[in-house]
Amino acid sequence: MSTPHNNANKGDIAKTVLMPGDPLRAKFIAETFLSDVHEFNNVRNMFGYTGTYNGKQVSVMGSGMGMPSIGIYSYELFKEYDVDRIIRIGSAGSYSHDAKVYDVILATKAFSESSYAKVQSGYADDITYPSAQLNETIETAARKLAIPLIKTGVHSSDVFYREGGLDYIKPIVAKGCIVVEMESFALFHNANVLNKQAACLLTVSDSFVSDDITTALERQNSFTNMMKIALEAAVSEE
Repeated sequence: MSTPHNNANKGDIAKTVLMPGDPLRAKFIAETFLSDVHEFNNVRNMFGYTGTYNGKQVSVMGSGMGMPSIGIYSYELFKEYDVDRIIRIGSAGSYSHDAKVYDVILATKAFSESSYAKVQSGYADDITYPSAQLNETIETAARKLAIPLIKTGVHSSDVFYREGGLDYIKPIVAKGCIVVEMESFALFHNANVLNKQAACLLTVSDSFVSDDITTALERQNSFTNMMKIALEAAVSEE
């Protein structure tokens, strides 16, 4: 069985999938942390791999950038491949001095101006939520690894290059969202619609309030604290 976007067969993908935006980050995770790895998808170079971590099966697959892209891939994983849990592991920009470059963020909600959820199923609210159970598992994993987490809402934006200055940021921070990314709102919505579990871990890669920034290679290969937490949480859920 395959879809237009995934040439995996049913059974090739684990019940828990870690989902970075960058398919090369998926490749890095598979090659660095997993054993007995096999590639299950390479359609459009959106690489997906299944292997074992601490003796338990885990998959990792890229989502691409933005809500339409993660919307497609996560929906198919949940609906067509019987995946139960997706943990997004991505990068984020900081709106606050309270979130610094390389800090690890656990999303407690996703606010968005996007029409994704309304178009997908008529959901009209501008906030979607992760699985409380999966977030709790992630927090337990972070404590076990002694890696600090910042728990906060995130802004899921449809626009990367935004005109008009930065005046839009203050009202979003007032909603309890101190970092910005582009995928979680859709991921959480898909999980809620399909009665699945989703969560989002982010590493701060750049800042709107300082000059700190990471390179593309660092974003691909260096966000290992986030990866270790997600992997520990993934095998804890099995």
